[in-house]
Amino acid sequence: MTVRSPAVAEALSVVGSDFAPLKRSVQTAGLLRRRRGHYAGNIAVNLLLLAAVWLAVVWVGNTWWSLLLTVPASIFTIRTTFFGHDACHQQIARTRRVNRAIGLFLGNLLIGMSYDWWAGKHNRHHANPNDTDKDPDVGNGLLAWTEDQARGRRGIASWMTRHQAQLFFPLLLLEGLNLKVSSVRHLMSQRRPGRLLESLLLAAHLAGYLSLLFLAMSPGKAFAFLFIHQALIGLHLGSAFAPNHKGMPNPEPGVRWGHVQRQVLTSRNVRGGVVTDWLLGGLNYQIEHHLFPSMPRPNLRRAQPLIRAHCAEIGIPYTEGRLIASYAIALRHMHRVGAPLRTG
Repeated sequence: MTVRSPAVAEALSVVGSDFAPLKRSVQTAGLLRRRRGHYAGNIAVNLLLLAAVWLAVVWVGNTWWSLLLTVPASIFTIRTTFFGHDACHQQIARTRRVNRAIGLFLGNLLIGMSYDWWAGKHNRHHANPNDTDKDPDVGNGLLAWTEDQARGRRGIASWMTRHQAQLFFPLLLLEGLNLKVSSVRHLMSQRRPGRLLESLLLAAHLAGYLSLLFLAMSPGKAFAFLFIHQALIGLHLGSAFAPNHKGMPNPEPGVRWGHVQRQVLTSRNVRGGVVTDWLLGGLNYQIEHHLFPSMPRPNLRRAQPLIRAHCAEIGIPYTEGRLIASYAIALRHMHRVGAPLRTG
């Protein structure tokens, strides 16, 4: 089933490219220029804070109080992930090579996630957002995103789809570990240049991470710290991505969407201030980010008035809402997708 409202149907009647004039406005405003100083300062501060957290873990040592440090450890790990995301989109440095080097350092070494695997998957998502045939984020998997995906599911898959709205946030607790497992599986299946470097960086991360935990505390406390830390990473990261596209329209096969339509109609912004920007890593400006993936994150807020006005001018709905309301929309959509299995 394709999600569509009258406003969306009217927007799809627009033919032609409306992106060129918008791009000229954004370029004239200087919003595509690199912000290398901004990134250098913010990445350095984040690395210092992350290092301080791990020094605190060693200092607190073998006590259950150390588990409280899983909260700042997950927050600054996710901040590192957001910078890796920006490197994937060529937002930080001028050349692809330098951005990849930053991504490998932040992703493979510090986070324990394959940068090349995630970048390839994420770029396919950007090219075809919410397209169930081309977007890996909404393809057939553990959860169903359309009624067509839900139909025909049997056994445990059927049960999960029927209850997926209630299970969504609990399942996010496993996402941190899932990213690590998926990274290893991907590298094991590859025979390409760069695989060895990625594998060595992942191995260095795992060795350093486990050594620090098991030298600082007893095995029971170390395992507890590991699982809570990874659970909070998954919950925070999933919560940042969840409002962006869930419950938004899906492109229909054979229907031609222009670039502005494809990116704006499938995306939802989250309203908020500086705290929201910080916690969501700029992903709350999802429309701006999807239209201009290489735009440096600090420029997204400045681009918003230009893009909102352009959407109003050409008659394309610009969707945004508060964070909790966005979660509610996403969960209602997942509940609605499972309806045929509950009534059948």
